[in-house]
Amino acid sequence: MNWLNTHISLNSLIWLFIATFMIHDFEEIIFVERWMGRNYLSARSALPKPLRRWFDSFQNIKSSQFAVAVALEFIIFIPTTIMAADFHHFLLFIGFNAILFIHVFTHISQSLFLRMYTPGVITAVFVTLPYSIYLFYRLSDLGILNWVMFSNSLNVGVILLPLVFFGHIIGRKIIPER
Repeated sequence: MNWLNTHISLNSLIWLFIATFMIHDFEEIIFVERWMGRNYLSARSALPKPLRRWFDSFQNIKSSQFAVAVALEFIIFIPTTIMAADFHHFLLFIGFNAILFIHVFTHISQSLFLRMYTPGVITAVFVTLPYSIYLFYRLSDLGILNWVMFSNSLNVGVILLPLVFFGHIIGRKIIPER
């Protein structure tokens, strides 16, 4: 870790959040439409009945619709990252990163449960997870992050969830399904 600490400034590490987010979401954008087309029926049949209705809402999703939700997140993440990097206001930044860290395990769980590749799992494991672990370690090592700050940030970071759902609704409105 000393090598990383020496070679990556805190400012650079904070800005890497945007790159990490986009790399992960590019995988989802690129593969979601084709994956749903090929795997919808088998994935749906494997799901418990309470989740099927939610899953059905994504049956005909287009990558461009998914990209609208990602774009909305991106628009929110830029000022959040600026606030962390330039003004050392970390509450939302840590909260959003905590949500994305948890999101890694939803990808892993989906792939394990369905016993197949699911869009986003590769970058979740090999990009988002290492970034999140190192970010939280580094912020903790610098005295910026502790359990109270993490808990408070996570509580604030959950505002990302309705934003994502809203982004998917907007995506369907402006880009009609086939």
